[in-house]
Amino acid sequence: MNDKTSPIEEAKGAAAPEDQPAMRRTPSQSRSRERVERMLSCATEQIAEKGSDALRMSEVARLAGVSIGSLYQYFPDKSAIVRTLAERYHAECQACIGAELAEVHTLDELCDAFGGLIDIYYDLFLAEPVMRDILSATQADKALRDLEIANSRANGALLAAAMGRLWPEADRQELDSVAFLIMTLGEATMRLAVSVEDAEGAVLVAAYKRMVLMELRRPRDQSNIRRD
Repeated sequence: MNDKTSPIEEAKGAAAPEDQPAMRRTPSQSRSRERVERMLSCATEQIAEKGSDALRMSEVARLAGVSIGSLYQYFPDKSAIVRTLAERYHAECQACIGAELAEVHTLDELCDAFGGLIDIYYDLFLAEPVMRDILSATQADKALRDLEIANSRANGALLAAAMGRLWPEADRQELDSVAFLIMTLGEATMRLAVSVEDAEGAVLVAAYKRMVLMELRRPRDQSNIRRD
């Protein structure tokens, strides 16, 4: 074995952008946490109804039954609210990906698990208007772009770790790069798919899945790979 940092260790360092957390402060008491959750719930409803561009801090405070000052204690602006929701979404997705890939030990298991994750991911965006809005807003918001890249790196590390179990003698740097690219292209594919009609979006996602599965099945270390 070499001294190269493992994909999981790299993911820990890449899990968050370099700038400050979205929330201005973290609530420590139960009552404060409930208040923040109410703020985020009201913001979610407003984004789902009108989009993040139309989100107003004063409206979130009114709906949540808090003063505007209380809202600003936790969120300096509406971008912080949107980013907090994105952070939560990414964390949930990473947990799902990690759970699905943790028990992968064969090529067929890897392809089945990752193909299923693509379907779950797309269905989530179709069902959650807030996530669609955040995905669409990412390219116009540097903080969200940085967050998405960090998320793709962390998810890529999970995929690279699963690939490494199948190809223990493969070049780890190549696996890391391929996995990172697969995750990054997945985000771009979903962004495009939710920007067009549903029928076309489904075709685009299916094409992405075919390309990814072909890449995962590409021969690398034939002497060690486990196929069943």
